[in-house]
Amino acid sequence: MVHERTRSVVQTRDFLRDLSRDSSLPESIRLQAERLLRHYPKAADIWLAGRLEERRREELSLLADKHGPLHPALGCWLAADPLFCDESSNSSSTTEID
Repeated sequence: MVHERTRSVVQTRDFLRDLSRDSSLPESIRLQAERLLRHYPKAADIWLAGRLEERRREELSLLADKHGPLHPALGCWLAADPLFCDESSNSSSTTEID
């Protein structure tokens, strides 16, 4: 489900951060975790992506209600499941510590 996927992506960043700071791990593992974190999205970015997806769906639904069937390129967005969700629609939010 979208909530589990969103939460997993957010928690993966925390996991990678913990790995990068764990001095009991080999340096190669810590460095790899740091490299992955360099371009990994922050929790706020993931939640924003979810809000934008929800907003897009709302706006397209309103457009379809007002003007009738949408062009297939727009209609497929309504049919597709969202990739992420908004933090407020997630029952157990995760905080990010940098």
